[in-house]
Amino acid sequence: MYFLSDEERRYVLRKLLPESRRGDVHSELRGWSWRDPPLSPVYDVPLGVSEIAGRYCGTARDVYLRRVVGVKAPPNVAMVEGRLLHRAVAGQLLRAIQTVYTHPVGSVLQALEGLRTPCLDDEDVATLPEQVRCQIRGKVEALAEFEYHRIVTRVADVLARQPRVGQGGLAALALPVMVELPLDGRFLGLSSHLSADAVSLFEPMVVDLKFGPRRDFHRLATAGYALVLESLHECPINLGCVTYVCVEGGRVSMERDFHLIDDEVRQWFVEARDETMRLVSEDIDPGTSSECHEGCPYLDHCRR
Repeated sequence: MYFLSDEERRYVLRKLLPESRRGDVHSELRGWSWRDPPLSPVYDVPLGVSEIAGRYCGTARDVYLRRVVGVKAPPNVAMVEGRLLHRAVAGQLLRAIQTVYTHPVGSVLQALEGLRTPCLDDEDVATLPEQVRCQIRGKVEALAEFEYHRIVTRVADVLARQPRVGQGGLAALALPVMVELPLDGRFLGLSSHLSADAVSLFEPMVVDLKFGPRRDFHRLATAGYALVLESLHECPINLGCVTYVCVEGGRVSMERDFHLIDDEVRQWFVEARDETMRLVSEDIDPGTSSECHEGCPYLDHCRR
């Protein structure tokens, strides 16, 4: 999911990167300007990026109910499925990196065969109906097989081009992605325990996986993590990619939303951060959204 095709990489390198250099981000909207407005937080409410960027509730009343009222809504089936599929994809790549580091280079391709067996404990789906459990298992197995072939192809390609490569070089060249990257967002008033889906190293880019329909506010997450990365390392992050994954009938398909993390989306994230923090800090009930979706775990509470 995290590796670009040759065409996608060419698009990023030849189009998006040059565009990002021509229209540079205003200095006050770079993460390293966290001490000054508008990035300096007004409220002391350390929220997660997902609480700010997940605008499925148009008024952010879900955050109010969870943070202020203390409502503990159980996750719905779609949320559980999304969490398990995220874990499956990240776990596949982590196992691949571990395999490269723990096996001799000459036998690493054979060792990677183990990736074809997905990691999904029965406890993860024990509370779900049997039909749903079977569907999720099928999707995890399809993802494991899909990722296995992509990983093996990349490793084999590096081995063919670099016959003297060592374990560290092989991992860096074939699998240049950091997944489930822990980040400290305190400089921006965010949680100190954030976790980005993935950061691609060769094309400095924040990557976010989604297993549902496309939404415009999904870009807020990549913007938030880019700001946090800039606040911590003071290196510009200009690119984001939201990868939409669909698994149906044992077939995996993807659609990528490449985008510039420009002034507009950065300002949007900062405004959403300040608005959501104000709701929690001042105990403001924003009221229900005009477009509640049926999958919202807080729907029954709002209707009452």
